[in-house]
This record gives sequence, C-alpha cells and structure tokens, in this order.
Amino acid sequence: MGAARVAKTKKYKPPKVPIRKRLVRYWPLYVMLVPALIYYWLICYVPMGGVVLAFKDYSFKKGIWGSPWIGLQYFRTFFTSYDCGRLIRNTLAVGAIKCILEFPFPIILALLLNEVRNMKFKKISQTITYLPHFLSSVIIVTMLQRLLAPNIGILNQIIANMGGDGSTFYLMDAKYFYRILFGMDLWRGLGWDSIIYLAAISSVDMELYEAAEMDGCGKLKKMWHITLPSIRGTIGLLFIMGVGGILSSGVDQIYLLRTPGNMSLADTLDIYVLRIGLLNGQYGYATAIGLIQGLVGLFMVLVCNKISRKATEVSLW
Repeated sequence: MGAARVAKTKKYKPPKVPIRKRLVRYWPLYVMLVPALIYYWLICYVPMGGVVLAFKDYSFKKGIWGSPWIGLQYFRTFFTSYDCGRLIRNTLAVGAIKCILEFPFPIILALLLNEVRNMKFKKISQTITYLPHFLSSVIIVTMLQRLLAPNIGILNQIIANMGGDGSTFYLMDAKYFYRILFGMDLWRGLGWDSIIYLAAISSVDMELYEAAEMDGCGKLKKMWHITLPSIRGTIGLLFIMGVGGILSSGVDQIYLLRTPGNMSLADTLDIYVLRIGLLNGQYGYATAIGLIQGLVGLFMVLVCNKISRKATEVSLW
C-alpha cells in the first residue's frame, strides 16, 4: 500500500522576509514610490470625501459637514426623472463605441507595425499615428468643423464636384453623430493605444516564429497562432479596465460636438453632471449621478474580471 501510494509533492514556498528587512534592502525603490503614493492619495483618494454631498442638501453657508442629510433623495429623483432613460441610453451607446467598437483597432495596428521590416518607414508610421493623441479636443473639433462645414467644407466640396449635394451640415444631423465621434476618437487614440500592445509583442519569444516558419506558416498564421495568444493577457487586462469606463463618455469631446441638431444623442451623463453641477449649482445632485457612474463601472470591472478569470485565466487579481 505504501509503495502504491503516490507521494504528494509539496509546493515550494520562498521564506518570508520581514518588512523591516525589505525596507532596508530595497529602500531606493520605496523612496521612488513615495511621490506616486502622495499623488494618488491627494488627487484620487482625498477627494472621495466629497461623495457625502450625494446624501446631503448642500449649502455654501453651512459647508459640506454642516449641511443636513437627505438620504437617497437625489438617487430617487434621478431614476424617476424624464431624462434618466435617455441619458443612460446615450451614455451606453457612446461607451460601447469607445470601449468595444474601437478596442480591436489598436491591436490590429500593433500587429501590422510589428510586421514592418523597414525601420525608417516603421518609425515614421508610428509618429504619424501617435501625433493626434497630443492634440486637444478643441483643435480636433475645430478641424472637423472646417472639414464638415456645409458648402465650404472639404468633404462637401468633394461631394459637390462629384455631382452630389454639397450642402449637408453633418454636425447638425443626429444620424451622423456616432459616426463622427467614432472616427474622431479612433483617429486620436489609435496610435497611442497601440504602444502597450507593441511592447507586449516585443517580448514574444522569437524561437516560436522560427519554428513556425520551419513548419511553413505564413505571416497571418503566425499572427493568429503565436502573436495573439502570446499577448492574450495584455488584451484581457486592458479590456477589463476599459469596461469600467463604459458610463464615462468623456466631457470635452461630447461637449464640443454638441449642437442643437444632435442634442438628442449627445446629451450624456457626463454632460448632464456638468450642466446640473457647475451651471445650475446642484452639487449634491451632480455628485449622486457621478457616484452612480462610479459604482456601475466598479460592478462592470468585477463581473468582467470574474468571467475572464474563469474563461481565460486572465484577470486583474
């Protein structure tokens, strides 16, 4: 019986080093970590104290802590309001465009750039795709206004020269809003978002490609069977983190693209918070809506992380 019994191998556990010794041994690394900790504490965590405004009838005279508590009144007001369904629907549509529809394009660009062997052409291509990221939304929207202007815009002039109607006011027509937003946001972030995928691809073992070439695999097969599986973890982590912002459409782009013609689609939760909070001075109500966005984003990250961990073994934690 003893000979037939399979001995269980114990997993090796490295000895625990006391925190004091780690601090002494790696003190330069901890010193470099201090500025980042201070930044996140002051910018990200200290302002969380203002979340109590979502449960208070705030007044400047009494201050945050002196204002009376009103419980969940702001939340009930929002979910029973006429604008609630429209705002959530518009925000989810914009979030789906940014988090889901645009997600594969940086991966595709990274795969294509990785196959370029002319280093000069590769660097020029990377620079051209990165540059739009450094342009402000004001500049990009101004360019769009010039390109899409009726009669005098470049696009309308091309259509007119081809015998079509060159008087279309694209920014005033709601049916073009999502297309314009998709093209604008993709052009701006495509190159920048591909950087992390290029970094992940650069760490793939070259021997795998050599073995695939010996087996007769072409470029597409090597991409599908080697490159993509090797960066699966990076793709999964970035997708999980991106899903958390599905209710955050972005203020600057949407606010600048809003016109009376596309207001029915461009009025999102972020714009509503800006209008209610800063313009109308309803700080508690705006904080409550922002808290809803944050909680929904946290819930989406937790759900996607759990599903990804079970299905692909890729997760944030």
